[in-house]
Amino acid sequence: MQIGVAGLGRMGRAIAKRLIDVGHDVMVWNRTPGRGDALIEAGAVAAASPRELAQRAEVILTILTDAAAIADVYEGSAGLLEGEVAGKLFIEMSTVQPKTEIALSERVVAKSASFLECPVGGTVGPALNGKLLGLAGGLKEDFARAKPILDQLCRRVDLAGPIGSGASMKLAINLPLAVFWQSFGEAFSLCRHLNLDRDFLVELFAETSGAPNVLRARGGAVALALQSKDPGSATFDCDSVRKDLRTMVAEAKSRGFDLPVAERTLAVYDQASCEGWGNKDCVELPAFWSSHHAS
Repeated sequence: MQIGVAGLGRMGRAIAKRLIDVGHDVMVWNRTPGRGDALIEAGAVAAASPRELAQRAEVILTILTDAAAIADVYEGSAGLLEGEVAGKLFIEMSTVQPKTEIALSERVVAKSASFLECPVGGTVGPALNGKLLGLAGGLKEDFARAKPILDQLCRRVDLAGPIGSGASMKLAINLPLAVFWQSFGEAFSLCRHLNLDRDFLVELFAETSGAPNVLRARGGAVALALQSKDPGSATFDCDSVRKDLRTMVAEAKSRGFDLPVAERTLAVYDQASCEGWGNKDCVELPAFWSSHHAS
């Protein structure tokens, strides 16, 4: 198919590469053009604007930073919805509040196009290998139309309900993981003085009932970070975790309740970012807390 991808952050680039690898004709656009160079070398075509992307593609995937970026890319100068898009399918994959997706869907449908939200769980590795977790919201017929593509990106993709449901589920599944990094930092601070081998310690924690899958999958990188060693290139950095936590807290407040654990975790990540940890991978966050509160 002719598929356009707008938004070439880490995940956008990985998703576009996966689509190229499984045989689609892929067109890409990003506000910083250089981010698409490797994709162009791999066979993608660069669009001069979001409008051109939407005109030339059958299906348009967007994965953008926040609501402001979505508004700019869809409705800004030469935006995705500036031209004739009747009959096209938009799949929006950003992590934002449900109200953002609901409002956007109304604007897309008003242009006689179809809209499905499908934020995804996972990082760059799973994206490159088609192993993401898809959390869709929208009409059943739009989900059915998008599913052959989503099945090539995801190990599992589910329709959670109408537009907004996918966004709600994405915030929900990201919260325990964001909080885990802080809780593991606190746990490590309680036993750091024992000077146990870090690989052994992470392996032991991974065997416990409280361990999430990520500790088993990325335990080696966590152990390196706890030794102040480079765990490798960032796949999901501290500032991205902060953005998601802010979105969770805002969504809860819009519904009339608080998220005290998420709010306290966000405050710690804010501190970490202020001290230069913003671009560090999330596996390094436990090392931040323990380095400040244990000897």
